[in-house]
Amino acid sequence: MTAPLKVCIVGSGNWGSAIARIIGDNAQKLQRFATSVKMWVYEENINGRKLTDIINTDHENVKYLPGYKLPENVIAVPELRDAAQGADLLVFVVPHQFIRKLCDEMTGCVSKTARGITLIKGIDEGPEGLKLISDIIREKMGIDVSVLMGANIANEVAAEKFCETTIGSKILENGQLFKELLQTPNFRITVVDDADTVELCGALKNIVAVGAGFCDGLQCGDNTKAAVIRLGLMEMIAFARLFSKDGSVSSATFLESCGVADLITTCYGGRNRQQKGLVEKFPLFTAVYQICFEGKPVQDMISCLQSHPEHI
Repeated sequence: MTAPLKVCIVGSGNWGSAIARIIGDNAQKLQRFATSVKMWVYEENINGRKLTDIINTDHENVKYLPGYKLPENVIAVPELRDAAQGADLLVFVVPHQFIRKLCDEMTGCVSKTARGITLIKGIDEGPEGLKLISDIIREKMGIDVSVLMGANIANEVAAEKFCETTIGSKILENGQLFKELLQTPNFRITVVDDADTVELCGALKNIVAVGAGFCDGLQCGDNTKAAVIRLGLMEMIAFARLFSKDGSVSSATFLESCGVADLITTCYGGRNRQQKGLVEKFPLFTAVYQICFEGKPVQDMISCLQSHPEHI
């Protein structure tokens, strides 16, 4: 009989704590996973008490997910190497700008047979251009990495309101394993093999959501916002096809929770420069960037919509 799989959650913010509630409960119920779940917590002092002590004593992340109890088998650990030591499954849920440093810290304490999943939304902008977070983890740690993206507002997940999500995995067996670890009756998971597209959706939808926010500020109405969402989705698909290493991007992936559902949730609830000389192909993305970072008037959003190549 194989030993139960040890789980480490790398991160403990709002989303990390919400997912820890699910992982902790499932680890208690399912024999495939070790009952004790380690969660790396960036140590902070809250009213004179260490956050790790609060979590381990009161079983609540009072700073990032107040009002929701964490299962008692979720153990807060302040040292990352201690949390990750001997882990079979690593769940990455930290701000994307910290991922390189954290992977470097874990060097040598995680087996090459470990498997990871990233819940981090964003694309790294490094010296060699845009890079997926999963690729950074794969290269630095030498492990297979799946991705989880969807219309998943952390507090709603913590409150056990029904939602869907998508796991993208290049090795479907690993995606199914993480589905077993993470699925509940109110957190339903679809596994697809188009992992890069799933991850890109999680990053690109934020740019479109900024454009939708501009519509709200300009009091444009729901018809205009719907146009932003549709045109934004078209640009997301075009960008994914351009970005794809082998061109294998399935349009069906955009109909999963990671695609249109997450886009709508974020638009109703950008920092990516185009380095390939194809700015004219992404006028909505470009307009959002120029308004945010180059001082263009927010009213330019409307002329962008009026002249979008999708209408020509």
